Amino acid sequence: MEQEKKGFFKKIAAGLAKTRKNIADSVENVLKNFSKVDEELLEELEEALILADCGVETAMDIIAQLRKKVKDEKIDSAEDVKTALVQIISAMIGEEQQVFKPASPTIILIIGVNGVGKTTTIGKLASIFTAEGKKVILAAADTFRAAAIDQLQIWADRAGVTLIKHQENSDPGAVVFDACASAKARGADLLIVDTAGRLHNKKNLMDELGKISRIIDREYPEAHRETFLVLDATTGQNALQQAKLFKEIADINGIVLTKLDGTAKGGIVIAIANELDIPVRFVGVGEQIDDLQPFEPQVFARGLFYEE
Repeated sequence: MEQEKKGFFKKIAAGLAKTRKNIADSVENVLKNFSKVDEELLEELEEALILADCGVETAMDIIAQLRKKVKDEKIDSAEDVKTALVQIISAMIGEEQQVFKPASPTIILIIGVNGVGKTTTIGKLASIFTAEGKKVILAAADTFRAAAIDQLQIWADRAGVTLIKHQENSDPGAVVFDACASAKARGADLLIVDTAGRLHNKKNLMDELGKISRIIDREYPEAHRETFLVLDATTGQNALQQAKLFKEIADINGIVLTKLDGTAKGGIVIAIANELDIPVRFVGVGEQIDDLQPFEPQVFARGLFYEE
């Protein structure tokens, strides 16, 4: 178990290299320019956090808590300021969060705009849960995007799971109907449903997700339901805006943040957790099939500041 923890930290630490350079370097630069922990130092730290895509509101919250900690615990060294920041950030993103373990049967609806890595995420989730001994079925209910079904088939083959699919431009509801029937007949533990990622027309998307939900309620009422929103970490504050929009039209239980290894904007994880109060469930830290990792807040917070 300890070995697993170390492996996870290594992967997250490597995936956060660009973000760490952005956040930790900025924080280090601020700390080394000050001989004492005062209000000016705190203001500079706030600015550093904003520039690292933590967002204005979240950066202000972090510094307000840090200000109180400095006063209450009489913090007067740079290292102690860093330790306090790790504590505040890990608490903010859910210190006690449990790793996601779906009950059987569970349906996971995957939502998000095109281009964020939805299909790849579904393939990697299928691999994770298959490796845990679960029986997984995928449903290709994004019938509008050319090649979405073909891409999902490749991932299904890689993970060794069944894909329920219809022709391009067919009714997504019909795909979900068949997928529910198949999941029940085969005794699947998990049904993962891809959905269309069009946000330019909120009403259409809302109608479509509503229809899919009604079909699941009718055809598979005994299944637990999860809705995961997939966001691209490289888009920074834009990802937060997308999350706010999707939150208006869907009951989101979890966030999957992709491409964390390719960005210096990993601070967005903190902003999402703080401003939306939705748990981050998985983070993508590479291209490989096992590079989608269950999210552990304390490991993430340490990875923002430390490499070991």
